[in-house]
Amino acid sequence: MTIATEERASLDSTTLAAATYDGRGRLELDFRDGTRYTYSGVTPDMYRDLLGADSKGSFFNRHIRGRFPYVKTDIEN
Repeated sequence: MTIATEERASLDSTTLAAATYDGRGRLELDFRDGTRYTYSGVTPDMYRDLLGADSKGSFFNRHIRGRFPYVKTDIEN
């Protein structure tokens, strides 16, 4: 099953502001400090688990940070 989200999902988190997943393994995360990182190789299940986590920031730290290649990208206003 492929999951793709054209719209950013707002996240109820003190660390993460929003997420977008393209269905091809690319996850964009907007952080509350105004930065955006794009992670590659993220599975659809990982994205679903992030959205369903009680603590998005803790989930990110345990399961995404340091485990997937990433690039810092500019947030367009």
